[in-house]
Amino acid sequence: MPHSVFIDGAAGTTGLEIAERLAGRDAFEIVALDDAHRKHASARREALNDADFAILCLPDDAAREAVALIDGGSNTRVIDASSAHRVAEGWTYGFPELVGRDTVARAERISNPGCYPTGFLALVAPLVRAGLLPADWPFTVHAVSGYSGGGKTLIERYEAEGAPAFRAYGYDLAHKHLPEMKAHASLARPVLFAPAVAPAYRGMIVEVPLHLGAMTTNPHSDDLRSELARFYAGSNIVTVQPEPNPSEIVLDRDVPASDAMDLFVFGNEGGWNARLVARLDNLGKGASGAAIQSLNLMCGLPETEGLLLPGA
Repeated sequence: MPHSVFIDGAAGTTGLEIAERLAGRDAFEIVALDDAHRKHASARREALNDADFAILCLPDDAAREAVALIDGGSNTRVIDASSAHRVAEGWTYGFPELVGRDTVARAERISNPGCYPTGFLALVAPLVRAGLLPADWPFTVHAVSGYSGGGKTLIERYEAEGAPAFRAYGYDLAHKHLPEMKAHASLARPVLFAPAVAPAYRGMIVEVPLHLGAMTTNPHSDDLRSELARFYAGSNIVTVQPEPNPSEIVLDRDVPASDAMDLFVFGNEGGWNARLVARLDNLGKGASGAAIQSLNLMCGLPETEGLLLPGA
């Protein structure tokens, strides 16, 4: 019997991409509400409580309301794609590579990682765990994303005439991703985060510059690359590029959808400075692909089934 899945917020960008990845898969049956009922509390409550899985593709407050609609005796398991529960007690962080695939498989409540934190944590968390990067280091992260990550309003702005060529933001230094980055990398200090948007629909580059020579751990850039390669060995989703030497990393305007993520470690001569870089799809491993990966594990299926990966 297929697993029933209710996507609450199925009309949004993330919800639509999740539905596309589930389409045609015999293991799942999508529970859909028509336009006349999808905003009615009674219809949503019924769907949320009757489905085997509820995937929430909603703003934070609406996601909290959806969780409150699920009765205590319901068997519904939840994947929340909002940022409402990413550091909340009782929720499992949906990053199988970091928290463990068995942990995700057993979870009743999964909080999907944010797109920017996915790149940052993929780079930094394993290196802090290994003792190569100090947990009390003042990490800085620069990142640029396609405009689809900003939701309907930003999509409309960038697809209209006169759209900006580049949009930097987060200058209040209080971005909602900051607690998530600090908590799941086990850091002692908040991260200094500089996000931006470029005129590409999808795609993301996340960079962490490091002055390795100033660290008490005294790591070498080759050590960082080797540890990341060891940590992600065997992964069909995360690839650590060996000794990269490109002159540039490009965010193309029309890059196809992907659920993969590439990690790079660049070091200067001597290896005492480094630039850690993650390249991913903000709508893939940064959102919908991550939700499908967790859903697969929760159902006892191969984690890459239905994902958009090179060679698949």
